[in-house]
Amino acid sequence: MTDADQARDRRREERFRRLIDVGKSLMSELDLEAVLRRVVEAAREVTAARYAALGVLDGERRELESFLFVGVDERTSREIGEHPRGRGVLGELIRNPEPLRLADVNAHPHSYGFPPGHPQMRSFLGVPIKVRGEAFGNLYMAEKRGAEEFDADDEEAARTLASWAGIAIENARLYTRLSEREEALERALRRAQISVDVARAVGGETDVDRVLDLIVKRARALVDARGLLVLLQRGDALVVAAQAGETEGGLADVSLPVAGSVYGEAMRKRAPRRLEGPEADAELGLRARLGARSALVVPLLFRGYEVGALLGFDPEAGGRFGQEDESLLQAFAASAATAVATAQSVESERLRMQVEAAERERRRWAQELHDGALQGLAAVRISLAGALRREGEGRAAALERAAAEAVELLEGQIDELSNLVNDLRPAPLERLGLAGALRNLAEECAARGGIEVETAVEVDAPLAEEEERVVYRLVQEALNNVLKHAGAGRASVSARLAGGQVRIAVADDGRGFDPGAETAGRGLAGMRERVEALGGSLELASEPGAGTRILARVPLRGSGSGVGGLDHAVVDREPDQLRP
Repeated sequence: MTDADQARDRRREERFRRLIDVGKSLMSELDLEAVLRRVVEAAREVTAARYAALGVLDGERRELESFLFVGVDERTSREIGEHPRGRGVLGELIRNPEPLRLADVNAHPHSYGFPPGHPQMRSFLGVPIKVRGEAFGNLYMAEKRGAEEFDADDEEAARTLASWAGIAIENARLYTRLSEREEALERALRRAQISVDVARAVGGETDVDRVLDLIVKRARALVDARGLLVLLQRGDALVVAAQAGETEGGLADVSLPVAGSVYGEAMRKRAPRRLEGPEADAELGLRARLGARSALVVPLLFRGYEVGALLGFDPEAGGRFGQEDESLLQAFAASAATAVATAQSVESERLRMQVEAAERERRRWAQELHDGALQGLAAVRISLAGALRREGEGRAAALERAAAEAVELLEGQIDELSNLVNDLRPAPLERLGLAGALRNLAEECAARGGIEVETAVEVDAPLAEEEERVVYRLVQEALNNVLKHAGAGRASVSARLAGGQVRIAVADDGRGFDPGAETAGRGLAGMRERVEALGGSLELASEPGAGTRILARVPLRGSGSGVGGLDHAVVDREPDQLRP
């Protein structure tokens, strides 16, 4: 072997090692632009070309969509002007995607020559880049250094590099698509979480003003707005129902026409609207009045009809609202509109219930039967069923005890029905008073279910009969739900007077459930109706696997304290037993 042959073999070996290194580098890069840049630089290096370029085909694979190059400085590139589109010799590889090696590119029959300012080039090597068998683009190399033309080894190296490039490009594309899907999923999850958050925040609220206050503050924080308004439709006008931020207090008397305004248009078209640039007449001067540069309008829609709109002004960080702000506020608006409509419905229902006294009385009787006699019978069933499930030597004794307990419970229910007929007042309240009756309920629950029930009852002032009955029935229903559905090992009952109201809390450490799911029974709805009939409120918090917590507030007659008159210093301090 001659010295020339040995030198050629060494160059081949060095080039092969370099191609391996390039391949490893390309496989580790997931950004498509960076992959293309590395490919074109490697093509110039492994073929010893003075110039190299990579042309990416358009969607129809008829011409070049983009063109990356190395070897030509920026000044020369500006003098050349527009980048090649894939005509002449470059187009030959588009029409026939096979390697093309030329000693003199100018001698090719399809050569168009070079534009003014373009460096002169003679030797040429072109190879296609394919991704999954389809043409992606082409590698072009020109002016072989140290030789008159590119040889077969150069062509083989370029083809190997093109194969590496095809794999790396596909990886980068897949990664980009995956990243885009992950980002879309994250946005969707964030919007879903927003809906859950607002539902939790306002789900237990039925006072319209409280709901609006929660919505306007959450919405402002969500998009980090300098100020935010809740506009509600009243006939043909929109009124400022709530405001937060730098707008607070300054627009209380503002009324805007629905027709002809950008806010009414957003509601009618059911689509958000970003307001930027010079003020439009349809904005009715709100941005100018607040000194705002930009605004974001999102309609509040509930079951196909317009409730109103959310109107945010200027991001705190400066600039303008973006697409993400629009999407987030739109997701929030769906739950917010439901909360407002629900609170308004509850408010209307309260007025209706005050007028329809006869219908309310009928419901009361139905609920008393459900909560009293039926719950007592359910307790008998639970006791007997538990004994029947026992096996072994203790089964007979368990059945005997259960039968005795059943007789005792049935006798109690007979007395309960008698009291119901007389005055709808539970018998334990007559015998023990409210505090004793609640402790008795807890003891019965612990005995029937074999669980630990903690009590904290501090009700030392007299209550009206109706108030005592509502408190008693609520705790009774809640504890029976614990036994029937929770699978709990521990529960707690708290009742105390504070701020002119009775605060009742029942919690368990059971399996929990989704409060948003439909339930077959009347229990929870009945509890809420009873409490709200006295002007109180009921909140429910539960998650699968995280137990359940019920918190009710019953204002005392003549105390002057309704739902809106809570002692907030007391409300903010939850008793420990609410979280078993």
